[in-house]
Amino acid sequence: MKILAVTACPVGIAHTYMAAENLQKAGEDMNVDIKVETQGSIGVENALTEKDIEGADGIIIASDKDVSKERFAGKNLIVVGVQEGIRQPKELIKRIMDGNVSVYRGEMPSAESVKQKKKQKENPIYRHLMNGVSYMIPFIVVGGLLIAISLALGGEQTDGGIVIPEGSFWKQIESLGAASFSFMVPILAGFIAVSIADRPGLAPGIIGGYIAANGSFYGSEAGAGFIGGIIAGFLAGYVVLGIKKIKVPQAVQPVMPIIFIPIIASLVVGLLFIFVIGAPVAAIFEGLTQWLEGMQGTSSIVLALILGGMIAIDMGGPFNKVAFLFGAAMIAEGNYEIMGPIAVAICIPPLGMGLATFLNKKKYNQAERETGKASFTMGLFGITEGAIPFAAQDPLRVIPSIVVGSMAGSVVAVLGAVDHVLMFFVAAAIGVVITALMANALKKDVVAAGMPAGEDADSEVPTEEVFEDKEKVDSQPSQEQDHINITKLTDITTPDLIDIDLAGSARDEVIEELIQTLDKQDVLHSSETFKDAIVNREQEGTTGLGMNIAIPHGKSSAVKKPAVVFGIKREGVDWNSMDGTDAKLIFMIAVPKAREGDDHLKILQMLSRRLMNESFREELLNVSSKEEAYRLLETIQ
Repeated sequence: MKILAVTACPVGIAHTYMAAENLQKAGEDMNVDIKVETQGSIGVENALTEKDIEGADGIIIASDKDVSKERFAGKNLIVVGVQEGIRQPKELIKRIMDGNVSVYRGEMPSAESVKQKKKQKENPIYRHLMNGVSYMIPFIVVGGLLIAISLALGGEQTDGGIVIPEGSFWKQIESLGAASFSFMVPILAGFIAVSIADRPGLAPGIIGGYIAANGSFYGSEAGAGFIGGIIAGFLAGYVVLGIKKIKVPQAVQPVMPIIFIPIIASLVVGLLFIFVIGAPVAAIFEGLTQWLEGMQGTSSIVLALILGGMIAIDMGGPFNKVAFLFGAAMIAEGNYEIMGPIAVAICIPPLGMGLATFLNKKKYNQAERETGKASFTMGLFGITEGAIPFAAQDPLRVIPSIVVGSMAGSVVAVLGAVDHVLMFFVAAAIGVVITALMANALKKDVVAAGMPAGEDADSEVPTEEVFEDKEKVDSQPSQEQDHINITKLTDITTPDLIDIDLAGSARDEVIEELIQTLDKQDVLHSSETFKDAIVNREQEGTTGLGMNIAIPHGKSSAVKKPAVVFGIKREGVDWNSMDGTDAKLIFMIAVPKAREGDDHLKILQMLSRRLMNESFREELLNVSSKEEAYRLLETIQ
């Protein structure tokens, strides 16, 4: 049995290597040949080769950030969070050994590459918005399908359009759909706030979104709609972030995320919406709705052209999402006609490009023709992103083709894609054919362009950019400092920087104790300045790694030279560790600001690797002298 694994975490330091070590050790214990690739902040290490993958019985990805899966197509693949790699390595390996895992098909690798690259480059505002949209979409899908089913099967044609009789069974189905839509704006706002401020933002965001959607709070019949929900989500997220930065007593810190932050943020967001924001936004949204409802004839065609173009132009990007949200909001307001042109436009780009590869194979190389099959399949399920590989490779020809096709389909849909199912398919078919014909008319034959038919080089998509850790900077050591080449931990620690019996009983007391040890050994220019760096790092997120380990670290101009001070607190001290264990083995890393990009990552990596060994931790905890501890620390490299 041969198993491969990839481990990664957003910061790319401790948890990446903790998961790797635990998986490696579990494999050895279970007599399994395992190789682990780490994607840490210093880059990819122990990279998996094509030969490794070809001979593997299964692959485990234990990661809290996106890891490209393209190379694992056709292999048994498990994808879990990095914490599961740390805590349940044997269970993951056993799943592969027992065959309790599915095969990764990897249908659209090139699309994934482009989407990954786009995600890395997108700005934070867009990323937060898309997080909210992704959680909101299931509610839109459920609501839209239930309403569509009730209209199709229980509706009766009247002069005013299709109407579902009151009191009928299908009226109840429509009500269920409407209930699903009622959650749309609160969920959107809640998960925008979560993206910005993590879980403490959830309650303020959902409450703010609910107030935004219910105009009764501020005297409006329409409410502020999805625009208000977006505002509420961002407002809640950044209010929570602001509250998080307020320094509070140690005793209050544990209840801040579950009591004080949600309550204060909910009050701030709610009152601002009720007394300041809600009414003006609702007035804008209500006016827009009335304008749309009044659109007839030529005006409705112009609207369809705009919405169709927005859906196609960035294939799942911000323009696409705005148009989709707009249509969903109109359904929630009882205006179903707007969504017809949007629904038609969504499927046209991937279907059109798929059809184009079928109609004229000479225009496309082998890789593009294979992508065309996947693109067509994705179009059948309304996934606009299926056209991304074509647009990424040849934007000047592909994007105009899919935009024109989508706009044409949307205009045809205005004629009745909501009231008549057949018209929906007619509109989509017209747009698909226009896209395919226009794309093929604009593109040159592959052979004529100088590329032999079937050659793949022309179809490459820009690969994933190297992930840069948020803590890593491009800086050089100060000329005033002696350069220390750190190859093992004892290059930067001494017996005098070891305390095997810490006196402090709380985290802040232990931090102060370790800083004073550094100061006595002439490591610091200013102990107070360095303490600020340590405390600020703890406020970003605990350095308690679990398994009775804490590694507080600070990068500051107050540090003269890289150093590590080690302390033991045998009774343990609460460090808010992820697994709930008290910290007993505490390593404090001090690095000059000028050397942060090299040293602190290297130190964290070597510590994380060695401390995964349970017997080593046990030995270290039971030392009886500084010298004995130092001899053990000499093995960390």
